Amino acid sequence: MITIVSGLPRSGTSLMMQMLEVGGLPVLSDGERKADTDNPKGYFEWERIKQLPKDPSLIAEAEGKVVKVISQLMLSLPQGHDYRVVFMQRPLPEVLKSQDKMLQRRGNAASIADTSALEEAFQRHLIEVNQWLAGQANMQVVRVHYRRVVREPRPVAEEIAAFLQFPLDIDAMVRQVDATLYRNRLK
Repeated sequence: MITIVSGLPRSGTSLMMQMLEVGGLPVLSDGERKADTDNPKGYFEWERIKQLPKDPSLIAEAEGKVVKVISQLMLSLPQGHDYRVVFMQRPLPEVLKSQDKMLQRRGNAASIADTSALEEAFQRHLIEVNQWLAGQANMQVVRVHYRRVVREPRPVAEEIAAFLQFPLDIDAMVRQVDATLYRNRLK
């Protein structure tokens, strides 16, 4: 079995990866993307996953581990493996606000005043991914709301452990959640 943490960028995937690692699940990550102001506890990414559309067989390296696969790459996951997917969800305005602030800090972009077109594109993308996931017999999916992780880390950690059928260290997972890092929330 391969455990996948997925979602839109800035939806809480790094937090979930952190929780699973301290909980005791082996993580497939290369550490190339270093912790920074936007993710002070790290990103937990595996750069090679970006090659998934060209080389779907590389996912075999994640057998028995958890790996982060952004939602845009989910459609490239090959058959022949059993997957458990923890799909992070966060309100789109928060995702966009968080992305905007991150890009501004990096000097990559000016702030976008009207995000409605981008929000609509993300919404269409999420519909496509969710429809695809629903049709995959080899995938079990649990949807986890970022807000709930921050507000109720213990019940969420317990639900994740039950879903993954893995004896995770719940206390360690709960300690990983830092509510002060929930900075781009809707009022």
